[in-house]
Amino acid sequence: MYVLISSAARVVFDIESGIKLSGNETKASEQLSALYNAKPEQLKVYGKDNWFSPVASGSAAPKKMIVCPCSAGTVSAIAVGASDNLLERAADVVIKERGHLILVPRETPFNQIHLENMLKLSRLGVTIMPASPGFYHQPQSIADLVDFMVARILDHLNIEHNLTKRWGYGEGKS
Repeated sequence: MYVLISSAARVVFDIESGIKLSGNETKASEQLSALYNAKPEQLKVYGKDNWFSPVASGSAAPKKMIVCPCSAGTVSAIAVGASDNLLERAADVVIKERGHLILVPRETPFNQIHLENMLKLSRLGVTIMPASPGFYHQPQSIADLVDFMVARILDHLNIEHNLTKRWGYGEGKS
């Protein structure tokens, strides 16, 4: 799995999780692998300027990509094909190679520019999935709300999980 980390993402990660990710790609990969109990080489971090990473080219493009969280600025850059950094380029490559791109904007409220950019991307086949968790599963913690959103993302990628109970399937998780 490739992890693309922008400068802003490093700041948000630190603020929201209290973890300062290394600016060194190898060290950041090791940090995240340890944090999430990943196997060696299962997670590979690339910085915003690593134009030699596999995700920068259609010849090695991932078939699925998630930008989470996705700022309105990143939505805009992807919508106009700016490709000024690796994350924007990778998203552009996924779109041009007809892969599955999911953007998870969490800003609120949206203005007309945000909505027009999201509509443009949606018309290109991009899934726009605002971080708006449901409450029908009776969340008891913030982790439950996060799990809801992760489950929805995994559902759209056809990845099996047991993070939340599904609507209409009783009390247990499925």
